Amino acid sequence: MNWDPVYVVNLILCIFILVLGVIGFARSRYAISLYIAIAFGLFGLSHLAVLLALSKTLLVPLIYVRILAYLVVLFAVYDTAFGKKWAGK
Repeated sequence: MNWDPVYVVNLILCIFILVLGVIGFARSRYAISLYIAIAFGLFGLSHLAVLLALSKTLLVPLIYVRILAYLVVLFAVYDTAFGKKWAGK
């Protein structure tokens, strides 16, 4: 195991953001909260893989996971800026 404090802190923060995003979506029904939660959940998976010393074994899948997380954030920001107004309720 590779307990780098930077990755530990990042993982903890990703978990908090994931939980808050799910709670935010459950209360408001605004999809952006859920998108952000999903993205940070994916980032958290990549941090966990590093901490478990799986990053070399899972190098290519982790690249795809991180790209997917960034695309989810990009979609959320784009949809907020240019999409229909949040009709989540």
